[in-house]
Amino acid sequence: MNHPAELALHQYMENAVKGDSTISEDTIQQVANDVADAMRRQFGSGKKRGDFRIRMSNVGRPTCQLWYDKNKPEVALPFPTTFMMNMMLGDIVEAVFKGVLKEAGIKYEDSETVHLSVGDDSIRGSYDIVINDAVDDIKSASDWSYRNKFESYDTLASGDGFGYIGQLAGYAKASGKKAGGWWVVNKANGAFKYVPASGLDMDTEISKIENTVATVKENKFERCFQPVPEKFRGKETGNKVLNDSCKFCSYRFSCWPTLVDCWSTLTEREAVKSQAKNPPIKSYIGDVIAA
Repeated sequence: MNHPAELALHQYMENAVKGDSTISEDTIQQVANDVADAMRRQFGSGKKRGDFRIRMSNVGRPTCQLWYDKNKPEVALPFPTTFMMNMMLGDIVEAVFKGVLKEAGIKYEDSETVHLSVGDDSIRGSYDIVINDAVDDIKSASDWSYRNKFESYDTLASGDGFGYIGQLAGYAKASGKKAGGWWVVNKANGAFKYVPASGLDMDTEISKIENTVATVKENKFERCFQPVPEKFRGKETGNKVLNDSCKFCSYRFSCWPTLVDCWSTLTEREAVKSQAKNPPIKSYIGDVIAA
């Protein structure tokens, strides 16, 4: 275990399974209020996709994505109808997790809005919790992300397209506290763990944030990632595939006009057919050389 609170959480969960746990009405009301606030925020905020500003939640993301957010939000792929429900599930997980922390006897400071000064700009955001003077984020993750992306700090840092590290660093710097890590809950089976931000260098991350703000102000587009060679059985095929950091970007088809997904229907280009029994999802750039 990576955090002292993990043992207390598992003990509370074990008691709950046995029917030996209790939960206060105050905690139940706290969770209910948090979920209600989330529903108002997700379904009743009136915010549109084009309402761009630098926030803690996006300041760690690639600057090329932020350029599109600012200048061409209309070319983004449409959110699927499942998007809002998925966001709500994340909010519900956070609310319940905080309630369980409280009932397990773990003292924490709840969410607070903070401001990070970057030159003449102020970046606003609300962290999730603070335990032992360290800022922690609560994340719900798919089974794959739980096992792979959130395996450790290093695996997260190697492909942090959503900017979780910069987000945590910004919260910590703005609040004058340490950067703790991430409480991650597996949406597939309810497993949870703590991933400490053990390799986070605060000066480096704040410098990245400052560069991001400057780049967004400059408003000059430049791709952050390049395609990588496709390999089959250890040998290059001659094809180029989308960088892993770009796979979930809503602007990937605008950024790479010759992009085509394997068995995708997102563009008018004919999808690349795979003969594999369980075909991989690949995104090719340029003309595809058939195997």
